[in-house]
Amino acid sequence: MRDRYATLRYLETLDPKADHEEIHRISSDREFPWDYGRGLEVAIWRTCCVPAISGVLDGTGEFALRAQKRYDDTRIILGELVRGGYDSDRGRQAIRQINNAHRRFDIDNEDMLYVLSTFIFEPVRWIDQWAWRPTGETERLAAFYFFAGVGKRMNIREIPTDYATFEAFNREYEQARFRRAASNHRVGTSIIRLYGSWYRRPVRDLVTATLPCRLDRPALDALDMRTPPVWARALHHAALRGHARAERVAPRLMARVMTRPTARTYPGYPAGYDLADIGPHRTVPPVPRLPAARADSLKD
Repeated sequence: MRDRYATLRYLETLDPKADHEEIHRISSDREFPWDYGRGLEVAIWRTCCVPAISGVLDGTGEFALRAQKRYDDTRIILGELVRGGYDSDRGRQAIRQINNAHRRFDIDNEDMLYVLSTFIFEPVRWIDQWAWRPTGETERLAAFYFFAGVGKRMNIREIPTDYATFEAFNREYEQARFRRAASNHRVGTSIIRLYGSWYRRPVRDLVTATLPCRLDRPALDALDMRTPPVWARALHHAALRGHARAERVAPRLMARVMTRPTARTYPGYPAGYDLADIGPHRTVPPVPRLPAARADSLKD
């Protein structure tokens, strides 16, 4: 049987600050490809619990009209940053795509800082609760240093200099800013429809019923969603525990079974695509079209 902890032992020999890009790439792509994707989905969802953020998303109509593309764009951009590094040619263009897309809006620095924090802490929290093993300290710190580097290149100010301080900011921000708003509910229900659309009935109905189980009470309140019934919570728990056990003993089989199309709105992906096409509109001169070696590190 494959030694499932060999990669973790290797990662623990690396420096989480100096080697954060390699550690984060291996952790998200090799160790937790499915769970990391689910954590990012929760991160996207939680940002919609803040009226100032959901108001921007609701106003653009991105989730109401083009939810799948919005989701695909986020995953592809993050995949470029993780796979090639944020200072590679394609990584730098990915950052420019992000910055140019945000430039149209007057977004508060603290809101940007919160969104950045969710990409660190929500995958970690998901993995620690539901994956086949919890994250190691090296992996957690590497995720922090990776996204701190991304944030600096996005011109986000006042990024905390250590993991604990940034996590405390994340918790305090949510306590202060999560509150009910119509825009939260509209964007949040659009996300449920999107996530449910990836399955056929009757599986779709079960998935849609259990999706809110991924959120805690403050998030459900902010999104104006009901607490899931007991049967849905039980099914959600059993399914994720079953997945973790299967992932522990048969990771390759689970990768084949659980992988879904990474980018439904870009039919050529990952065989080849134009990075400048990613986002709400073409914003910068394109990097030459290159084939992607395989599905990005945030694959389903």
